[in-house]
Amino acid sequence: MTKAPKKDFQSIPGMPVRQARGQTNHFAGYAAEDAVTRDYAARGYEEVSRRWRGKAGEIDLIVRDGNGLVFVEVKSSRDFNKAAQLLTPRQIQRLQRAAEEFLGTQPNGQLTDMRFDVALVDRFGTIAVVENALVAM
Repeated sequence: MTKAPKKDFQSIPGMPVRQARGQTNHFAGYAAEDAVTRDYAARGYEEVSRRWRGKAGEIDLIVRDGNGLVFVEVKSSRDFNKAAQLLTPRQIQRLQRAAEEFLGTQPNGQLTDMRFDVALVDRFGTIAVVENALVAM
């Protein structure tokens, strides 16, 4: 049984509502990642990789900050609080393992300067970057 769509959600004709909502969220996530990538570039960071995938998982964005690397997890939702709540302990572990795997491809390996940022994007496209976010968690 297909549930009726919420009033603020436009379904795609001929597609089940749940599938359409999932597809919409998927594209919204890509749009948020693109906006965050542009934000980092505007602040002088060099893009190293987007949506890097290793055996341990995916990293949304990796940028270079001088000689160091910044691993960025992008979370988008209606507001910053909801976006921040989407980051689970399991995702944090996955992100850390994926970063370790990526560092294995770098000349300095685990000795590479690095940090983990979380970029929160609200429904208006406003971006809030929490630098060194995983240190505080």
